[in-house]
Amino acid sequence: MSNNDPTRTLLRELVLAAGMISLLVLAMWAHTGSMPPLVVVESNSMQHDAGGEVGTIDAGDLVLVHSPNDNRIISFAEATDKDSPYYGYESLGMEGDVIIYKRNGESESTPIIHRALFEIEIGASTAPNSENKCDDGVLWDSLCIISWTVPGTDQISVDKINLIFDGEQVGKYSCGGAAAQHGSVWYSVENYTPMNPGYITLGDNNDCNDDQAVFEFAQGLNSIHSGMIRPVQEDWVIGISGAEIPWLGTVKLMVSGGDSPGVSQVPGESFVYLIVFVIVVLLLPVIIDPTINSILRRSPEAIEAEREAVFAKIYSSEEE
Repeated sequence: MSNNDPTRTLLRELVLAAGMISLLVLAMWAHTGSMPPLVVVESNSMQHDAGGEVGTIDAGDLVLVHSPNDNRIISFAEATDKDSPYYGYESLGMEGDVIIYKRNGESESTPIIHRALFEIEIGASTAPNSENKCDDGVLWDSLCIISWTVPGTDQISVDKINLIFDGEQVGKYSCGGAAAQHGSVWYSVENYTPMNPGYITLGDNNDCNDDQAVFEFAQGLNSIHSGMIRPVQEDWVIGISGAEIPWLGTVKLMVSGGDSPGVSQVPGESFVYLIVFVIVVLLLPVIIDPTINSILRRSPEAIEAEREAVFAKIYSSEEE
């Protein structure tokens, strides 16, 4: 095949494209420590604005996934506690980290990408009795947990957790929807005994309807095999959300099947921005290539080369 053969040219372009994509994926893997380094957001449960917003998570966005092994998860409670070293920390439009996790550790269930509202740690524990049961507390992982601690709050070694996110005891987290209709202005926890240590998670757009149904008016989320989602354990966490790449995940949602909601929850403006983005990407080479060539032609080196070519042509003509 000659250098101008269309088949050879096409193969070369395909190899170059595959190489560039591979390098990009490897670079993101090195940056995040996770593979795959990106996830597509399917629902609007984290959406802050009806029309979508850059800097927060909307359906159709791509989100970088950072390894949980290399980063500490910071909860909303810790990020709003003035005595915490993590006070003021924000991620994707609000205080605290957004995590991607498996529902009750199940690989078959669709992972959830929600904010870590607060963390529940073991306060004190004892060994179970001879029948492997607890005389007091909750049996978990061969321990009888008799008290709990919530970092970033005054709940330290308590047998039941009580919190009000009103800006006094914990940072402000206001409620809308059914909770507001029942007079609950702030997210709250009342006499809660966890089943295990872990994170209580909540979508920013879910009006205090936390995933574990801890809040009085929350319905919670279910897994396929084990019912209501429990506090998220460390080994269920797939990753910590990093920066978002807006709109591009919409392409994948267009061809998604199964239980995926498809593009039904993607903001309308995202389609407009996606089309504009594609047009800009297609036009860039058309604009940039002539511009670069024009600049190169005006460079001193190019002018000198052109002058030498003219002189060489004149000299060649004189010799003939």
